[in-house]
Amino acid sequence: MFDLLTLSGLDDYFKPLKNRTSGGIYFYRFNGYSKDIGDFLGKYYNYARQRGVIIEERIPNPDNKNLSYYNEMMGAAFRMDKPFMTQSLKKWIPRMGLQQATAVAGAMYDILNELARQGKNEGMLKNAYIKFMCWLYYKFERILNQLGSDDVPKILYQGTPASYEFMMLRIIAGAGCDIVMLQYSGDAEYKKLDPSSAYSKEYSAAGLAPFPTGFSVKNIKENIEKQANIDRLYGPAPAFTGCTNAWTKGKGFDDLKTPVSSRGNDPKFFYNCFFRMNGVHDKITYLNDLYRYQLEVKNSGRKIVIIDDKIPVPTFDEIAKVRKGNYPSVDRLIADMASNITFPQNLEMQKLMHKVFVDIMLELANESQANMNRLTNKAVYIICWLKRYMSDLFTGWKAPDVSVFIYLGGCKDEHEAAFLKFLARLPVDVLILIPDKNKKGMLDDKLLLDFDYEDSMSVNKYPSEASSIRVGTVAYHAERELDKIMYEDSGMYRDQQYGRADALVLKTMYEEIDQLWKLELKFRPNFNVENNIVTVPVIFAKLCGVKDNDVDNYWVSVKRLFTQDTLVFDHFPIIQPGAPNPMKSVANEFLKNGKLQRDVIKRHNMYKYGMLRDEAQEHILDKLQILINERFIKGTFENGTEYTIVSTVLNLDKTIVRLIQKFDFTKVNPKIICLSLDEQCMSLEDTIFIKFLSLIGFDVVVFVPTGYQTIERFFAPGRDIFDDHQLGTYLYDLKVPNFNRVSDKPVTHKSWHEKLFKRGK
Repeated sequence: MFDLLTLSGLDDYFKPLKNRTSGGIYFYRFNGYSKDIGDFLGKYYNYARQRGVIIEERIPNPDNKNLSYYNEMMGAAFRMDKPFMTQSLKKWIPRMGLQQATAVAGAMYDILNELARQGKNEGMLKNAYIKFMCWLYYKFERILNQLGSDDVPKILYQGTPASYEFMMLRIIAGAGCDIVMLQYSGDAEYKKLDPSSAYSKEYSAAGLAPFPTGFSVKNIKENIEKQANIDRLYGPAPAFTGCTNAWTKGKGFDDLKTPVSSRGNDPKFFYNCFFRMNGVHDKITYLNDLYRYQLEVKNSGRKIVIIDDKIPVPTFDEIAKVRKGNYPSVDRLIADMASNITFPQNLEMQKLMHKVFVDIMLELANESQANMNRLTNKAVYIICWLKRYMSDLFTGWKAPDVSVFIYLGGCKDEHEAAFLKFLARLPVDVLILIPDKNKKGMLDDKLLLDFDYEDSMSVNKYPSEASSIRVGTVAYHAERELDKIMYEDSGMYRDQQYGRADALVLKTMYEEIDQLWKLELKFRPNFNVENNIVTVPVIFAKLCGVKDNDVDNYWVSVKRLFTQDTLVFDHFPIIQPGAPNPMKSVANEFLKNGKLQRDVIKRHNMYKYGMLRDEAQEHILDKLQILINERFIKGTFENGTEYTIVSTVLNLDKTIVRLIQKFDFTKVNPKIICLSLDEQCMSLEDTIFIKFLSLIGFDVVVFVPTGYQTIERFFAPGRDIFDDHQLGTYLYDLKVPNFNRVSDKPVTHKSWHEKLFKRGK
C-alpha cells in the first residue's frame, strides 16, 4: 500500500516517485479556486490525458454486456483471499505485471475486508468484487501497468463520488496512483464518505475563492486547446522582448532623451518609452523643446516618424495589397492576416512583429463588442500602417536600436489606438502629444504612461523646422492667462470669442420686442454657452394691423427698431423669381443624398464666401444644412426645392455677407425689417432668405398692416416658425414714409377742442 502524502506545493504532484518521501501518492480534494490552481489543473489535465484517467461524470456501473464478458472469461469463482485476487487480476488484465497485480489485489482485499466488517455477506462481497474488476478493466486498464513506476499515473475526478466509486478510487490510490478531486459544491457530501479525511486531504491555501460559474473539466480542456491554437499562431519566438517604461524615472522629455545604450544592458530586452503628454510643461519653451528634441533624435542617427493631427487612413492601393478573406474563427483570421507581415531585412524583427500582432489581435478579440468584420478591419489598418512606416522606422535596424514615433493630437479612433499599442510593443519610442488639454484621445493601454501638465496651448503642427516655430513672449502668455480668467465662465466675453451658435426663436409678447430688440444677446432670456456653442435667442415675428388705428405712431414704432445693423425691405418680393443667380447651375453638385458637399463647395470657383473667417463660413454651411434637414420650406425633397435653397443661400448680397462676417454671438445681432403694405407676397427665394437669416441669428420682424398672409405661402404647413401678433385695425394702401422725417418718439395727438381754442389765441 502507498502512503498518503502531504503537499508542500502543487508541483509536488509532478515529482517522480523516487523523489517523494517514502514513495507515497497524493490524493487531494479541491473545494476552492485561484489562478495558481487554474494553472495547475491545466498541467494536471494534460498529464492525466496522457498517463491517466479523466472522469467527468460518475463511473458507470457495469452493464449486462460487461458482466457477461466477465463471466465468460473469469467464471463465477470468488474467494476472500489475496493470492486468489492477484491471480485473477493477472488473468483478467494480462498487461499488468505481478507487482501491479499484487498491489491492486492487496488494496482491493482491504476494501472488501472493510465491507465484511460492516456486516456485508459473501454475496455482497462478490458483487462488489465483480464491480471493481469490471471498472478496473473498462475504466482503468490503460494505467494499471504503470502503477509503481517513477512516472506516477494520474486520475482527475470531477464531483463527489458515490460510495463504491470512492472505494474504487481508494483501491487505485492505494496501488500507486495520484488523484485530484474537483468538488464545486464544497466538502459536505464527501465528509459523509470519509468524516475524518483519512483517505484524502482537502487542499487549502490563502486567497481561495469559489470555482468560477460554469467551471468544469470541459473548460480546462477547451482552455488547453485554445492555448495550443495560440501557441501555433505565435510560431517561433523572437530572441528579445520589450522593457517599456520600466526603466524610466518619470521625467518625461528627459527620459525620452536618454541614449538607448544607457537605458539597460540585458540583451534579451529592448528599452523603449510609451508616453502621452497632456498639456504643456512650459508655454514659452514648449515649441522650442519639441523642435530641439526631434533635432537631437535625427542627429543621433535614430529613425523618426512625426504625424500631425491624424494618421492618414489606408489608401485603396494599400488595402488591396493586404491578403484577406472571410474567416470562420478568430484563430484563422489572425493566422492568415499575420502572414502579411514580412521583413526580410531582419528575421528577428519579423518574428517580433508577428508575435506583437498576434498579442494585439487576441486582446482585441476579447473585447466585448468585437466581431469578425471589425476585427478584420482593425487587422487591415494595423498591417497597412505598419507597411507604410516600416522602412522609415526599421530600415537597417539592429539590436538594441529604438526608433521614434511622434503623434501630435491624440488618438481619433479605435484603429489608431490599436496601431499605437502595436507600435509601442516594438523597438519604438511612441510619444503622443496633446498640448490642448480640451482635446482627449481615446487610447487606453496598461503600458501607457501619462504626464499631465497644468498649462495648455493650441498646436496644429509639430515644429520640425525652425522657421515654423512661433514662440510667444512672457507678456503674450500672461495676456492669454488674464484672458482666460476674465472670459471663461465669468459672464464677460471677448470679441468673437465663439465660432459656433444655434438660434433659438423666442416666444414673446408684442411689447417685449421693443424691450429686447437692442439688447446684447448675452442679456436676453435663454442665452447660454455650453461646450463652446452659443445659444442665441432671436426674434422672428409678424406684426399684423395698426394699433389704435394710429398711423403716425405706427411708423414711429417701426423707426424705433432701426439700428446700425438693420436692413429694411419695403416691398415683396425682395428677391425676384427668375432673378440671375449663377449658383443655380451648380447647386446639384453641392448636395448629395441630402448632405452638403462642403469640400466641393469651398473648392468651387463660383463660391463667394471664401474670404470670410473660417468660423463664419462654417456657420453659414451649418445653418444651410439645418434649413434643408428640417424641411422648413415647402417642397424640400419633393420637387427640387432643396437645390433652390442651396443656390439662394450661396448667393447672398454683399451687405448681408458682411453682416454675417462681423456678427458676434454675444453682442447685438443684425436685424431685418420687412414692410408688407400691399397684396404682394414673399417669393420662394424670399422665404428661404428670411428663414436662413433667422437660423444664422438675425432678428426678423415683418410689418403687415393689412393682415394678409404675405409671408406664409412657402413655409411648410404646421410648423411653428414665427410669432404672429395681432396689433389692431387692418389698414390698406399705406405708403412708406421718409423715415428721415419720422420721429422715434411717440406722437401726441391734440383733441378738436385743444385745436380750436389754440387757433383762437
